[in-house]
Amino acid sequence: MGKYFVSEVDIKSTWDQVLSAFWQRYPNPFSTHVLSEDVVFRQVTADGRLLSRRLLTKTNRLPRWAENFFPSNLSRSAYILEDSIVDPAGRTLTTFTRNLNHTRLMTVEERCVFQADPDRPAWTRLSREAWICSGVFGFSRPIQEFGLARFKSNQVRAMEGLEYALSCLNGDLAQRLRRDSVKEASETAKTLASAASAASSQKPQQFA
Repeated sequence: MGKYFVSEVDIKSTWDQVLSAFWQRYPNPFSTHVLSEDVVFRQVTADGRLLSRRLLTKTNRLPRWAENFFPSNLSRSAYILEDSIVDPAGRTLTTFTRNLNHTRLMTVEERCVFQADPDRPAWTRLSREAWICSGVFGFSRPIQEFGLARFKSNQVRAMEGLEYALSCLNGDLAQRLRRDSVKEASETAKTLASAASAASSQKPQQFA
């Protein structure tokens, strides 16, 4: 039967900005598991749509319980095929991704649609669907549960990576990093001050 995942999220950026960030989202500090990306096909159709196919290489660490069932020489890299269609007229970006290896263990297929919001020009709607299936006899259910949990976790990091790319494009990344540094320094100072205050309030140790 498999597992099905669906979500919708609004991105506070124009469709053009999201489109630019999509192509520039790797590398980023939130997707260090993505090792490489290669364009293997690109074509502009007669009606002006851009078709692309990319090969992504990602790390694929197995959970400990899975290591007992699969050979130790199983590849620790996952190869992901990403097909995309950019429709400038309809202002949509549609992506289809699926894993090329480890398919005997599990298949993950994903469809994303980035669409300009007609009522809010400064926003973009992201609709995401995913299908996780496993054909391993007797263990398909826990494998699919694990795949769904990992997929959800990866999507959180994917959104953080896209937001990071948008920040870089908008030029406010340096400002955000400075703000985070000031906040961290302030919190550290408060911690040290609290520790010093606690130490000074303690009764001095008596020596004979």
